[in-house]
Amino acid sequence: MKRKWTNFDITILGLSKSGISAAKYLSGRGANCTVSEKRPQSPEDGETLKELEKLEIKVETGGHKQETIVNSDVIITSPGIPPHSEVMQLIKNRNIECFGELELAYRESGRPFIAVTGTNGKTTTTKLVSEILEKGGLKAPACGNIGIPATEFIDKPGIDYFVAEVSSYQIATSPTFTPQIGVFLNYTPDHTDWHGDEEEYFRAKASLFTQRQPAWAVLNAKNLKIAYLKIEIPSKTWFFNREAEDKCVYLREGRVLLKDEHRQVYEIMGQDEIPLKGRHNLENVMAAVAVAHIAGIEHSITRRAIMEFSPPEHRIEFVAEINGIEFYNDSKATNCDSTICALRAFEGQKPVLIAGGRDKGTDLTEFSREVSKRAAAVVLIGEAAERFSEALKREGVEKVYRELTLEGAINRAGELGPGPVLLSPACASFDMFKDFEERGNAFKDYVLKKKTAGSR
Repeated sequence: MKRKWTNFDITILGLSKSGISAAKYLSGRGANCTVSEKRPQSPEDGETLKELEKLEIKVETGGHKQETIVNSDVIITSPGIPPHSEVMQLIKNRNIECFGELELAYRESGRPFIAVTGTNGKTTTTKLVSEILEKGGLKAPACGNIGIPATEFIDKPGIDYFVAEVSSYQIATSPTFTPQIGVFLNYTPDHTDWHGDEEEYFRAKASLFTQRQPAWAVLNAKNLKIAYLKIEIPSKTWFFNREAEDKCVYLREGRVLLKDEHRQVYEIMGQDEIPLKGRHNLENVMAAVAVAHIAGIEHSITRRAIMEFSPPEHRIEFVAEINGIEFYNDSKATNCDSTICALRAFEGQKPVLIAGGRDKGTDLTEFSREVSKRAAAVVLIGEAAERFSEALKREGVEKVYRELTLEGAINRAGELGPGPVLLSPACASFDMFKDFEERGNAFKDYVLKKKTAGSR
């Protein structure tokens, strides 16, 4: 239900896509909006600042002014700002209403949400669910952490579902957000710097189900921490990734099967018809099949939508073949588990792995063991290179190389063939790039430049 915002003094923390979208929406409804950004102003902000100025939205950069914060009626926070930060403690001490952009969209839209969370695979699954539902005749835009703020769609007519990729940060800053369908894909330790520890990270993810209690919960049956949530929640539960008595999607003899609430079994498609690499993407597909069934989409439409699906950028994305060597961009792999999944996707091949970036400080034992089994060599870049090199060598990985630039790493990896070259960093990008998209685009641009140069 839309709230009256006329003459409310609202501060939006963060000059990000979601913050800018929230500011535009609220300003359009009469609020006095200020966007407060901690980092200094940069030349890249120029066009954005001009646009906001025309809308009479104030912008302050280089820090969050205490005066701005304490004089706010409501704060819309960026999900990236941790709860222990100085500005969040000030907001808490002053008892100012504070929530995230996703919460704003949920409160204002009055439409049902499908929320997809998990450590890995969220973007692929969100995009796939959206495309299946759209092919089934529903208006179901993909939004949220996928890169399109949910507030962009509040005033769009005829929307049946918001299909939202939801991070643990967004869950933590959305106190009343309750999706109609919640999907919990998987879980491995990540973002402990924001949440404090591994258990808090899991609780943040799980609270989407235990505290918000969606009408339907779609849970990964092979992850016991996730599967056991069924005991705690009143939601109608669907499992994927393992056969159950009813309400499940699973794989048997190379076929994706769905067993409904009446224990009727339907064959959806063959595993070999899925145009995505890796077991992890098979799990994403099974989760999407369950959501589509709940939303009332015919199985034949679901099958066709999956077969026609193109994976999002930066996720085991084929870029080019140069002199018989294939180059793949998996820049979205910002943690070790994502890189392990990517390596496992190249069954029967041993890629040359390009990894490294800003270190998240996670344990590297399993990562190093998987690399020793599945990679032909490793080329390391960025701040994490030294620690990764030591961990890999402890596990017997001998072919470990260091390069100062991504371009140098691409050149070196191409020389080490004959297997494919895989950029799958297992690290954040912020030491060398603005974000994983910029890193992935830099990889693709250089590879394509090499291909063009080689064809002359």
